[in-house]
Amino acid sequence: MITGNYPNLRLRRNRKQPWIRRLVQENTLSPNDFILPIFLIDGKNKKEKVKSMPDVYRYSINRLNQIIDKALKLKVPMVALFPKTNEKLKNEIGTEALNENNLVCKAIVEIKKRYKNQIGIMCDVALDPYTSHGHDGLIRSNQIINDETIEVLVNQSLLQAEMGCDVLAPSDMMDGRIRKIRNALDKNNFKDVQLLSYAAKYASSFYGPFRDAVGSNKFLKGDKKTYQMDFRNTDESLREIALDIKEGADMVMVKPGLPYLDIIKGIKEKFRIPVFAYQVSGEYSLIAHAIKSKILKEDVIFESLMAFKRAGANAIVSYYADRLDKILK
Repeated sequence: MITGNYPNLRLRRNRKQPWIRRLVQENTLSPNDFILPIFLIDGKNKKEKVKSMPDVYRYSINRLNQIIDKALKLKVPMVALFPKTNEKLKNEIGTEALNENNLVCKAIVEIKKRYKNQIGIMCDVALDPYTSHGHDGLIRSNQIINDETIEVLVNQSLLQAEMGCDVLAPSDMMDGRIRKIRNALDKNNFKDVQLLSYAAKYASSFYGPFRDAVGSNKFLKGDKKTYQMDFRNTDESLREIALDIKEGADMVMVKPGLPYLDIIKGIKEKFRIPVFAYQVSGEYSLIAHAIKSKILKEDVIFESLMAFKRAGANAIVSYYADRLDKILK
């Protein structure tokens, strides 16, 4: 509650100079707050533009050092790996997800070999980059089947952990998968591998450019509304978070980010667990194209990122994380 009255109380006094604004600011941003997503592609010596996402690229394994070196220089704590799987390797059941020589596995091995534990590796646990129908789970009779999908996700998790992944991030939204994955990790002596659950992932229209980047957009049949959350719901997100915490999640993710700041705030206040937010591809592309078209100035990037911290996010997955030297200065 604000006490006092004008003219004795003048709130503008605490805004009069940069030094006082710095002293009373409530939230700050540093490289420690960011995770950098990296798209992977087959081949050698490739750095390929993602057309729908300005200044974002796909990297072949032998060129990963270019972007990892940059992340380390900027002191970004972790990178997140996402593959653009060759179309010939996709099928109905996503078997490429369990191939120890798939793009993600090769990238984990390469990063760990070159950088050891200088930077964390987060891996997506889901089938959509690998299925010919573009869904995160197996399909039977035109339905996404839950329990059978979990069995595949467990094996995918164990494989990524064996390759050296530090943080497994199940983004599939199948019921009960966190408990199953946690139990399997513990049983196989991967007790220190962390689980970052995409616990509040909404069926959103903001994912389009990402699906272009991983090559799943043209394959997607139907929508994902039977397993991703209804964007009209708030209380449901709290139930999802509570269940995943009980099942063993170390951290939780809210996705998308900026249109869901109320969800981030509600989860943080209720559970006091590390909450991560994903500034998803659609959010990024809207901002990036607006800046390139001179509709907005570049300082809108900093403002959008600060909104996540203000809402209570501990960390932000952002495609801007490779440009923090310019954004945070």
